Formats: sequence, C-alpha cells, structure tokens
Amino acid sequence: MPWSDLARRLLLPVLLLLATGCVDLRPYAGQPGGAAPQLALPPAYRIAVPVPDGAGLGPQEAAGYAALMAEALVATEIPASAIEGNPLDWKLALAAEPRGAQVVPLYTLRDADGASLGQAEGQPVPARAWAAADLTLLKTVARRDAPQVAKLLGQVEASRKASDPAALAGQGPIKVRLAGVRGAPGDGNTSLNTRLGDFLTRLGYLPQNTAEGATYAVQGVVEAVNVPDNKQRIELQWIVSRRDGYELGRVVQLNEVPRGTLNGLWGDVAYVAAEQAASGVKQVLDNAINAPPEQPAAAARSEGDPPPPPPAPPAATQPSRRAAR
Repeated sequence: MPWSDLARRLLLPVLLLLATGCVDLRPYAGQPGGAAPQLALPPAYRIAVPVPDGAGLGPQEAAGYAALMAEALVATEIPASAIEGNPLDWKLALAAEPRGAQVVPLYTLRDADGASLGQAEGQPVPARAWAAADLTLLKTVARRDAPQVAKLLGQVEASRKASDPAALAGQGPIKVRLAGVRGAPGDGNTSLNTRLGDFLTRLGYLPQNTAEGATYAVQGVVEAVNVPDNKQRIELQWIVSRRDGYELGRVVQLNEVPRGTLNGLWGDVAYVAAEQAASGVKQVLDNAINAPPEQPAAAARSEGDPPPPPPAPPAATQPSRRAAR
C-alpha cells in the first residue's frame, strides 16, 4: 500500500468542535479574566500576568500578587488575567528592585513574541514591609500602580497605531500565528506545523511564526497513547484562538496506528493531517468572522415595576407624492 494511502487511512476521521451561533463571539465574550462587562475601550491585546519569580516574594505571595495586579488592571478597563499566557497575549512581567531602604516594583510589558514594549516603575515600598509582604499590602501596591501600567499600555498602543494604521484597520489577508505543535513523536511537531502553514497559505491566510499583527492563532497538541494489540492512539488537537485569548474552536483528529509507526519521519501522514486540519481551521475562522452580531437583550423588569405600555397602533398609510399629484 502506498504511504500516502496509508496516511489517509490512518488519519482520515476529523471531528470538528466549532464555535457556532450559540456562542457569543463578541470581543471578550465569556468574560476571559472576568473583564467583559467593564471594558469600555479595550486594547488590541489581552494582558497575561504570570506569577513572578524575581520579585522577592514567596510562592504564595507571588501568585497572589499576579492575581491582584490582573484584578487591578481590569478595574482600569484593561483586559487582564493572571495566567502564563496564550499564543497572542501580551505579558506583564512583575519584578521588584531593592534601592537602599526601599523596594521599587517594576512592570515590564512584553509582546507575544517576548520583545519588551516598555517598562513602568511603581511607587517605592519600605524594604521591611516588602520582605514581610502580605496580601493586604500587595493589594494596595497593585491598585496604586495599575494606573501606571495602564498609562504605559496606552503609550504603546498609540505608538503602534501611528506607525502601522493599515494593519490595525484590518487591511490585507488575515494573519494567523502558528504557535507550534507539541507532544508528537518523531518529527511530528515540526512537520505538522510546517505543513499546516502551507495549506493555510493555499486557503488565502497569511501564516506566521510570530504574534506581531496576527489576528488569530493555531496551536497543535498531540497525544500518543499505547493501547492493546500493539497499537498507538494518536490524537491531534488544533486549538484556534483569537487575540483576546478566547478559544474559538478545535479541530480534533483521532485514530489508532501500529505502535511506533510515527516515531520517525511523519512524511505523508503530516501532509494529510495538515490538509484536513487546515480545512477545519478555516471553518472555525469562517464561523467566527461571519457570526451575526448579537442583539442586545431587553432589560429585565423588577418585580413591582409597572407593565410596559402597549405598542402604538400602526400609523395611517400616507399617500406617496406620486399618488398625490
């Protein structure tokens, strides 16, 4: 049997888990980071606040600091979440620098590719207080310094809009970040990612390895599990997300292969899997792009409120100008 036929036999089934009309596809829907109802003018990217490892805090305090800073940013209308970050998230790195008898909190904003976008300093804290920091102090620091971080983000956004207005206006092909594949045996991580890029290009997208300017991201996860009869179950998941971290859908491919079949070169298997996956990714993106805007729900009446007035009777039909002449 030709290898290409074997590939199609092994990886033909494709299950699409799509974000359909029952899912709210508006920006920040589903309240990623709990921010959705409060965001008046959200920036182009969501901010991830990872747990700091160089802020002079214990593990519990460091995790609390990240969560409190994300909460404080949300209060300033910045979409933020205390997570390590999704493929297109910007990150806010938290640190602290001793300066004599004081400690100065430092906030470094990085894009999704890890490049520094700028740094802001918080207000100094007595070194003794920082060394014995509890969540009450860290909450005060986060609330006090969040406006400085918001100011930094605003400066970065203004600079980007001034330097690349066409990209922010959505002109040109849709850019999709290929966030890589992990977990595949053999050369599957590299082969699958490369082939997916080839097929997305054929479908009219502009795949890229960096996050700069990308509207969507695709990340692959492979799980290979040994099962009875000397076989191996291969599960490929292609996770499609957008800039604010919201997951739009997944393309899942599942099958069993003879154990060890994919421990080396994936070859035509990667070609066939990526070809099918690209079609699924396109369907997920089409569903997101073409989703109708949600109609605002009518405000709920409280108990005891007077009933709404009856609808006005239809107006009498007026003769047109042509008929009146």
